[in-house]
This record gives sequence, structure tokens and C-alpha cells, in this order.
Amino acid sequence: QVQLVESGGGLVQAGGSLRLSCAASGSIAEINAMGWYRQGPGKQRNLVASVTSGGNTYYIASVKGRFTISRDNAKNLVYLQMNSLKPEDTAVYYCNEEPWPTLAWGQGTQVTVSS
Repeated sequence: QVQLVESGGGLVQAGGSLRLSCAASGSIAEINAMGWYRQGPGKQRNLVASVTSGGNTYYIASVKGRFTISRDNAKNLVYLQMNSLKPEDTAVYYCNEEPWPTLAWGQGTQVTVSS
């Protein structure tokens, strides 16, 4: 099964930027949609953004205009560019298939935004 490894998180001040990467151990070319999910402290894991193999994107309202999701099927990578970060973006970020995250979850990458 494809393994997922997320990276790129860190501690950043409000208004700052981070770029997250998700590396898959196998091909993602046949996966129609890949998504980034996040789980804040004491909260459920929820979808943040997704991108189809054709490049169509979806964002939840709270990140629209600030986050950009992209994928590189040749390199089996999925990215999440996060700008104008807010304290409420603090969470562990994961990637997986969308809408049904059937792949094994990676360890995630922690994003902490200080005010």
C-alpha cells in the first residue's frame, strides 16, 4: 500500500507562510483526488483542501484565498502552500485520498501559528 509522509510544518507567527509537502511511496497518478486534512487540539480531522488529477481544486471557506494545493504526479508529491497564517490554522496536517481517505495515515506535520 502507498505510504504517505508529510513534512514542512513548523512554528510561525501570524501572517507568515509555510509550504507543506506530502510524499507518497507509490504512484498517485491513478488517484483522482488528493486532499490535505488537519486536526486541531481536541478536534476532529477535517478536510482543508483537495486537488483532482485534472487540477481542479477545492478549499474550505476559512482558507480560500490563503492556501493553495497542488500535486506533481510525476514525483508523487502533493503540496499545500499556506499564506497569511492565523492562530486558528494551528493543527497537525495530513494528506490522503479525497473524499474517502483510504490510504494509511502518515504521521502528519505540526503547524503552530503564534499570535
